[in-house]
Amino acid sequence: MADRSPPNCHLRLEWVYGYRGHQCRNNLYYTAAKEIVYFVAGVGVVYSPREHRQKFYLGHQDDIISLALHPERVLVATGQVGKEPYICVWDSYTVQTISIMKDVHTHGIACLAFDVDGQRLLSVGLDSKNTICVWDWRKGKLLSMAPGHTDRIFDISWDLYQPNKLVSCGVKHIKFWNLCGNSLTPKRGVFGKTGDLQTILCLACARDEVTYSGALNGDIYVWKGINLIRTIQGAHAAGIFSMNACEEGFATGGRDGCVRLWDLNFKPITVIDLRETDQGYKGLSVRSVCWRGDHILVGTQDSEIFEIVVHERNKPFLIMQGHCEGELWALAVHPTKPLAITGSDDRSVRIWSLIDHALIARCNMEEPIRCAAVSMDGIHLALGMKDGSFTVLRVRDMTEVVHIKDRKEAIHELKYSPDGNFLSVGSNDNSVDIYGVVQRYKKVGECIGSTSFITHMDWSLDSKYLQINDGSGKRLFYRMPGGKEVTNKEELKGVQWASWTSISGFEVNGIWPKYSEISDINSVDANFMGQVLVTADDYGIVKLFRKLCKYVSQNNNSLNINFLSLHSKSDSWYGGADGGCMHFDLIVFFITESLVDSNSEESDSDQSDVPELDSEIEQETQMTYRRQVYKEDLPQLKEQCKEKRKTAASKRRERAPINSIRLHFVHGYRGYDCRSNLFYTQTGEIVYHVAAVGVVYNRQQNTQRFYLGHDDDILCLAIHPLKDYVATGQVGRDCSIHIWDTETIKPLSVLKGYHQYGVCAVDFSADGKRLTSVGIDDNHTIVLWDWKKGEKLSAARGSKDKIFVVKVNPYMPDKLITAGIKHIKFWRRAGGGLIGKKGYVGPMGKIETMMCAVYGWTEEMAFSGTSTGDVCIWRDLFLIKTVKAHDGPVFSMHALEKGFVTGGKDGIVALWDDTFERCLKTYAIKRAALAPGSKGLLLEDNPSIRAISLGHGHILVGTKNGEILEVDKSGPVTLLVQGHMEGEVWGLATHPHLPICATVSDDKTLRIWDLSPSHCMLAVRKLKKGGRCCCFSPDGKALAVGLNDGSFLIVNSDTLEDLVSFHHRKDVISDIRFSPGSGKYLAVASYDSFVDIYNVMSSKRVGICKGASSYITHMDWDIRGKLLQLNTGAKEQLFFEAPRGKRQIIPSMEAEKISWSSWTSVLGSCCEGIWPIIGEVTDVTASCLTNDSTVLATGDDFGFVKLFRYPAKGKYGKFKRYVAHSTHVTNVRWAHDDSLLVSVGGGDTSLMLWTHEMEGHRESRQCDSEESDLDSEEDGGYDSDVTRENEINYTIKALSTNIRPMFGIKPHLQQKEPSIDERPPVSRALPQPEKLQTNNIGKKKRPIEDLVLELVFGYRGKDCRNNVHYLNDGADIIYHTASVGILYNVGTGSQSFYQEHNDDILCLTINQHPKFINIVATGQVATAPCIHVWDAMNKQTLSVLRCYHSKGVCSVGFSATGKLLLSVGLDPEHTITIWKWQEGAKIASRAGHNQRIFVAEFRPDSDTQFVSVGVKHVRFWTLAGRALLSKKGQTSSIEDARMQTMLSVAFGANNLTFTGTISGDVCVWKEHILNRIVGKAHNGPIFAMYTTLRDGLIVTGGKERPSKEGGAVKLWDQELRRCRAFRLETGQIIDCVRSVCRGKGKILVGTKNTEIIEVGEKNAACNLLINGHMDGPIWGLATHPSRDVFLSAAEDGTVRLWDITDKKMVNKVNLGHAARTVSYSPEGDMVAIGMKNGEFIILLVNSLKIWGKKRDRRSAIQDIRFSPDSHYLAVGSSENAVDFYDLTLGPSLNRASYCKDIPSFVIQMDFSADSCYLQVSTGSYKRQVYEVPSGKQLLDQTVIDRITWATWTSVLGDEVIGIWSRHAEKADVNCACVSHSGISLVTGDDFGMVKLFDFPCPEKFAKHKRFLGHSAHVTNIRFTSGDRYVVSAGGDDSSIFVWKCVHMPH
Repeated sequence: MADRSPPNCHLRLEWVYGYRGHQCRNNLYYTAAKEIVYFVAGVGVVYSPREHRQKFYLGHQDDIISLALHPERVLVATGQVGKEPYICVWDSYTVQTISIMKDVHTHGIACLAFDVDGQRLLSVGLDSKNTICVWDWRKGKLLSMAPGHTDRIFDISWDLYQPNKLVSCGVKHIKFWNLCGNSLTPKRGVFGKTGDLQTILCLACARDEVTYSGALNGDIYVWKGINLIRTIQGAHAAGIFSMNACEEGFATGGRDGCVRLWDLNFKPITVIDLRETDQGYKGLSVRSVCWRGDHILVGTQDSEIFEIVVHERNKPFLIMQGHCEGELWALAVHPTKPLAITGSDDRSVRIWSLIDHALIARCNMEEPIRCAAVSMDGIHLALGMKDGSFTVLRVRDMTEVVHIKDRKEAIHELKYSPDGNFLSVGSNDNSVDIYGVVQRYKKVGECIGSTSFITHMDWSLDSKYLQINDGSGKRLFYRMPGGKEVTNKEELKGVQWASWTSISGFEVNGIWPKYSEISDINSVDANFMGQVLVTADDYGIVKLFRKLCKYVSQNNNSLNINFLSLHSKSDSWYGGADGGCMHFDLIVFFITESLVDSNSEESDSDQSDVPELDSEIEQETQMTYRRQVYKEDLPQLKEQCKEKRKTAASKRRERAPINSIRLHFVHGYRGYDCRSNLFYTQTGEIVYHVAAVGVVYNRQQNTQRFYLGHDDDILCLAIHPLKDYVATGQVGRDCSIHIWDTETIKPLSVLKGYHQYGVCAVDFSADGKRLTSVGIDDNHTIVLWDWKKGEKLSAARGSKDKIFVVKVNPYMPDKLITAGIKHIKFWRRAGGGLIGKKGYVGPMGKIETMMCAVYGWTEEMAFSGTSTGDVCIWRDLFLIKTVKAHDGPVFSMHALEKGFVTGGKDGIVALWDDTFERCLKTYAIKRAALAPGSKGLLLEDNPSIRAISLGHGHILVGTKNGEILEVDKSGPVTLLVQGHMEGEVWGLATHPHLPICATVSDDKTLRIWDLSPSHCMLAVRKLKKGGRCCCFSPDGKALAVGLNDGSFLIVNSDTLEDLVSFHHRKDVISDIRFSPGSGKYLAVASYDSFVDIYNVMSSKRVGICKGASSYITHMDWDIRGKLLQLNTGAKEQLFFEAPRGKRQIIPSMEAEKISWSSWTSVLGSCCEGIWPIIGEVTDVTASCLTNDSTVLATGDDFGFVKLFRYPAKGKYGKFKRYVAHSTHVTNVRWAHDDSLLVSVGGGDTSLMLWTHEMEGHRESRQCDSEESDLDSEEDGGYDSDVTRENEINYTIKALSTNIRPMFGIKPHLQQKEPSIDERPPVSRALPQPEKLQTNNIGKKKRPIEDLVLELVFGYRGKDCRNNVHYLNDGADIIYHTASVGILYNVGTGSQSFYQEHNDDILCLTINQHPKFINIVATGQVATAPCIHVWDAMNKQTLSVLRCYHSKGVCSVGFSATGKLLLSVGLDPEHTITIWKWQEGAKIASRAGHNQRIFVAEFRPDSDTQFVSVGVKHVRFWTLAGRALLSKKGQTSSIEDARMQTMLSVAFGANNLTFTGTISGDVCVWKEHILNRIVGKAHNGPIFAMYTTLRDGLIVTGGKERPSKEGGAVKLWDQELRRCRAFRLETGQIIDCVRSVCRGKGKILVGTKNTEIIEVGEKNAACNLLINGHMDGPIWGLATHPSRDVFLSAAEDGTVRLWDITDKKMVNKVNLGHAARTVSYSPEGDMVAIGMKNGEFIILLVNSLKIWGKKRDRRSAIQDIRFSPDSHYLAVGSSENAVDFYDLTLGPSLNRASYCKDIPSFVIQMDFSADSCYLQVSTGSYKRQVYEVPSGKQLLDQTVIDRITWATWTSVLGDEVIGIWSRHAEKADVNCACVSHSGISLVTGDDFGMVKLFDFPCPEKFAKHKRFLGHSAHVTNIRFTSGDRYVVSAGGDDSSIFVWKCVHMPH
């Protein structure tokens, strides 16, 4: 066997030639120490020009492409490419990593920037969205993230003068960002008319919001805010790649090869043209500049770095150069001098000195160079070209000797023969040519026969043979110089090779990694003196191997230097966009004989000479803990069974049983695959785990308490340094770690989201603040947590092999150790990552498998126990010595104040001194030492010890066999707890009349347990085979046991000695049963599908039951002992007659009537209900019926124990379920008196005892069961309002579609017909008349430049709740409508607005904590909605939380301290999220419920407890760290109480919660149990409840008809016992209250009918503050001709009169039908109203009397107009008609005539100023003009063009074509209105926007201003008289907005 260990020497990176200039920029800086920092390939380089020395940062594993310098100029951030790229922040002085940021970006990190104080870092990804991230880089924590732009971003920068502002630029854009909360919001830079929209390449921020940026065309663009204010033309001749700001000003560098310096105001100082200098050349292009003082650094596209001193600016100094773009393949070493020669695709050949690292010569060739070789005498240099030619140069002066082209394909390899006579040339033509050197390179031979291109060649020492490798991995040998192939391998036996670069062959097989392909290793070089082999591969990794063939040969090529190309990974990150693939650089390594600063990773080969693993460890490493189905999958599985659920919900299901059980005692301890999981708590109790239970055991009282928060196997446990908290980690798909208190057994924090499959090790830090954990995923991920906050601090991949232990350094919480299979690593935290170094065992040592580790008495000392029984002592990462401690593995160590204690597989506990020099004492765990008080028996002497802990004068020991022992210092051993050993436990039987039970397991033991309070194991017997079943005889004297080999025995149940045994079957005995009564027969069922019946007395087999098609699973006798019932694996239920075994067919009706002596069957009609909906994936494995036949207990594959009412008929019965076992519950049995239920847990080896709580004592204790998981099928009640709210579909504005059913081609897409007379430029005709009659002739017209929101009439009450609140002691109220938050002053009626939302607000809450006064949170509708937290008084946004609730946020609430915010989404899962709103950090998030949640509120005294209510559910939540834990409300405590739909919630003292229901009851909950019901607190649903914080009184609001006693609002005492009702005097038939709030002596009420009312508590007086239309859309709008009042008409059947100056509604008329349109007469004395049913009415304004009404049409009236001379009334309807009525004839209203041929329904109408014409816009996007009153269509375009209109409200026509936007595919412009001055135009559209244009606007897509506020659809819009205001009416929001017009100054 060859030596497989790695060689002893190492490579150390010494020098890197090159700088990455292509595809990167701004990557060259001066550090504070005046060194230069840049990067090349995957290496960060710090170059000191003074000492000409380089330092390297090697923390990346792929190409670096971005770099940023910290403002203090010592730290550097670099970002790399790759699939999972990361950012490193490192110290340029020590080149050590300080922080790593990862797991967010993909593809690569394009730009980086630090903020001004260096606390935060910005990064931009290379993904398709160019994601921008903001990091707290020291913590490695992501603060915010947003998609950057659709195209590449080239530069990004913080604004150094304003916090939280940043700028990014790139392809055709520049964006200005604001960081608020967790959201980055961009505004695009407006190029305007000042400059062209183009690509911006770089930027720099200056003060006063000024930003300078460099553009692609060489201009500099100067921005102020987001607007371009000026450009500096021609700053460079071509693109500006780099801009650098310093104290003196700015430096820019461009593609034109110039560097320009500018002062602070960007006035030019000087120009340096590098092309003109001595070093310059044509095409030089600057990619990076850095200006410090009088030095300027310049990096070029061709990878040079220049330094320029300002006063000698024409003499730049060349600091560094490398090859330019393209691949670098050619590499040769001079045979005698320290020179290296390289040639590259950039066509240059360069000679480098290896001593002073300088470029000595450079020569440009005609073709790209692919290989190079130097002749033995060092005179000639041969170069192979890409085109198939090769050239020979003289090394001395680079002159050409010869140029030969014999091949077409690239030359890939050339080599001179050792004697210097021949040159062999290998090409991609699959052949090698041999040339004679002396004969002027004449061709003397050719080697053919290779099937692929030639990759490597080597000559033999005597120049007689040549070996070649080709691309197919073949290795061929040829005789020289003729080129004949050698086929006989014998000939080559003695050949010695001169060099070794071959990469295939037996001597170098070891260099190929596992799983690689042939082409991955590119080059090899052997160094014969050192017998070391070096390889380089496609992954950019250089490896060093020990060489096998050790020839002694003197070879002058063996300087101690070897060369390699340190390649980047060859996946070009830029996709060749710049024409080049990768930049390969020349990197020099030194071979050193020591370890110094070698950055090498050890190889991952399985070292062959490590001793075989111990059998126990071997077993453990093979456990995967993977499950087919995890508990987390249950909800999805249930979803998949939706159809079944529906059918189930419709049927009446059996109720759950009233009885319940409670976990009482658990036998077992998990020792077989866990270590160090046993501790003393503060109070001297013992904490450990088994199955899915954390156990706290009191050894004085022999009682246990349980932590039941886990739902699958716990694998590890660690105790807090104060010994009061415990952390436990479990198995799971997304597995969790729980930290819980051992006193209260309450969870403090749950950590999840970062581990997969399971958590195998946890450890607390010494200060107890941090926790570290290791997962069992393939990488064994290590995570460091701040467990109280539930935050992940850092994470890293641990190791491929299993890790057994993790320990945090007690002195330095940022350091930790992990130990495992052949692995010990020392880690330190760096930001979001961890950096690990392997322990170093010295040149000869091997890392062994480590089973345990502890830290010693100083921070650098560590100790680990190995699998061979040694203890290793480490200082830092070096092994100092090893001490033999145990025979076999050391499984556990514990550090004491003075010394250590260890435990091993040999069963010995050893105490050591503090240096592991002396073993002070040993304790052997033996039966002989067992003390009398033990709770059981020791199975064997010296059991393997898996856990040790010290405290309270004792040593606590846990063994592999599942025992927990306490060793006294003086020697005696007490056994405290024990369970079965490894293997599944299936057999379980309870004694017929004593409190004992028997179990039998695959661990080959039979055990008898005491069920009375002594809880001990009474007896144990070893069996020759494992067993699966057992049974007591009816008198309890005998015990039958079935074994896995097909035999069974009957033993004496006291002594466990054999009475009799049989062996008739081959397969497992699965069940065994004595017949009832005398126990005469014994039935034995086996897996070979038979049941044998034996006569016990005569010990003979008397019958066989045949006919089962599969193995038998369960078996029961009937009471008479004559009939057997079987279950089989094929789900058959069979009956046999005993004792002969004859098969009986019994129909299920009959079978139900038979009395069975026991029931353990899981099939049959009596227990149909026990099978869950997801029966396909899980089995019910066991069942057992109580002796009184009322309760059936079952166990299943998910580890649930469930109780059902018996008989469980009908599908999917209801149940109570309990979790404690991990996977399978294999058996359950009731004790003889039904007082206990015993269950065994298969693979978790545990035996659990549950006490049975009958009906009587239920009130006393809370049960810890979960109710059935199916929603109860009783409906939760019905109410139209609730249904409407539940089913409402919120339209997202941006996706809204048109509100009118329009058809046809949109105006801006219609082709114009050229008009007949395109007028000549000079016209003799009359001047065109005004388009519009204007009323301010003679005045100078002032255009309107802006609209400001003045008033909003409306409140969103119809589908929102609890959204009206008092502020400032009742002086102001806050509420919302559409997308604005409104602050209303009760005294003055004035309003102010919060307008930052971009879509409808759905919920609003205020922060009641005095520290956060007037702080409001609002949530909105959107695909990715935001929650805004803002100050109500100054409307400042304090935080924006961008959330993942799709569709919208329907509830928000602050916590008691005001620091946390709770939000609920409208997504299908109704996600609940908790935020720290000030930081914008999401703390926790979880699916809330599958049905709608209406409200979630924090308890007023808590930051962790909250309650959510909704459709048929109420849930009580706890925030633990970052996890949300919930309990369903339990109604079963009150007879006949059922879960209704809950609508509102309020709170009382002592953990009381009140929920208002759909039926009008209030449920009162204590914790999560229903306590009582306040029946009919209201007559209808209770929509709102409010808890007053100062006195605890509760206000409720519901839906009621007003009556003498009742009212829709009630005020209750703290316990909801007494109340006082208030009536709302609104005049409605039904009051429906949606929001209540209580201030000082007043109650504020918001109703569904858009009223906000203040009710006095003393006098019950109502004050109506606000009202609006109850239902929209508001189609009709009319402004008074002379006063600031207006009318609105809406779908709710009312017309309302509003006064703008009084800010209120003055009057309203109920019409009884939906109104569609309204209009004032020219004098303002009459009003015409058009209705939806086709009727219209004319009212007199003063008296509101009806003047006349008429109904000539059957469909809706769309518009109605008085003619300007008051002669006619025009009525336009949906029946494609306009009717004219002559008003002069009085109120009879006879139709004068009507307009014909209208193509579609009418939208708007306008009269001409002279009342002769009417223009009509229609639903087919056509506008037509008719004569009045004849109704004839006017077709003459010239006449139409000359009409002056009285008003203009049409959205169609050439004059207004510019109002149609590009994005109007689905949505329309709905309304328009031209101002009275005739020069401004406002429109309203389906996106909810109000826009302001100039009139006329005949150009398409005219410029405009837009104003947001409405929801989707603005339905109508008008100017008031004198153009003082614009009034707009909303569709969905039924609100009216009044905007104040701001006119331009004169």
